Amino acid sequence: MTDYYTIEKVGIAEFKDRGSKFIATAFPMATALEFKTKLNELKKEHPKAVHLCFAYRIGTKGDEFRLNDDGEPSGSAGKPILGQIDSKKLINVGIIVIRYFGGTLLGVPGLINAYKTAAALCLQTIPVVQKPIMIQFQVEFDYNAQNEVMQLLKQCKCEILESNINLFSILKFGVPVVREQELVFKIKEMRNIELKKILC
Repeated sequence: MTDYYTIEKVGIAEFKDRGSKFIATAFPMATALEFKTKLNELKKEHPKAVHLCFAYRIGTKGDEFRLNDDGEPSGSAGKPILGQIDSKKLINVGIIVIRYFGGTLLGVPGLINAYKTAAALCLQTIPVVQKPIMIQFQVEFDYNAQNEVMQLLKQCKCEILESNINLFSILKFGVPVVREQELVFKIKEMRNIELKKILC
C-alpha cells in the first residue's frame, strides 16, 4: 500500500428522528490524544447531551481503531459510525455523534439507523483526499550540507515535520514510501550526514 484516503477538513451534519437530535462531527486526526482533545471540546460545548458516541480509525495501515456506544445499547452506535468510516476506506479520521434525547425510545434498529445516517451525512459534507503513506526519518547535518539536503527532500516530495536549523542542524521529515529507497541511497552518497529511521 503506497497511498491512503482521508479528510483534511471538519464536517458537521444533523439528523433527527422522533424528537431525538443527532449531531455528527467528522475530523482529521492522527493520534488517540488528538481524538481525546476533540472529544473533551465537544463535551464542553454540549453539556446537556445525553450521549457522545464515537469511532475512529488511525495509522497508515488502518489497523488501530476504537468505538464507543457511551451508554447506548451495545453495538447500536459506535459500530455503525465505524462502518461509515470503513465504507469510504478512510484512515486518520474520527467521528463523534452527539445525541439529544427527544423523549421517545428509538429501539436498537432505530439507533443503528440514526447513528449510521448522521455519520454518513457528515462525511458527505467533506471531500475525501488521497495521500501518500509517509515513512519518518531524522537527518543530522552541518551548515555546509544544508542546500544539498533541502534540495533532495524537495525532489523526493518529503514533508518536513520538525526543523532545527543551526550550524549543526536536525530535521524530522516524512518521505513517501515509494521514494524511500531513492532518498536513503542519495543521502548515503553525501558526506557527514547522519540518517535515522523513526519508528512510529
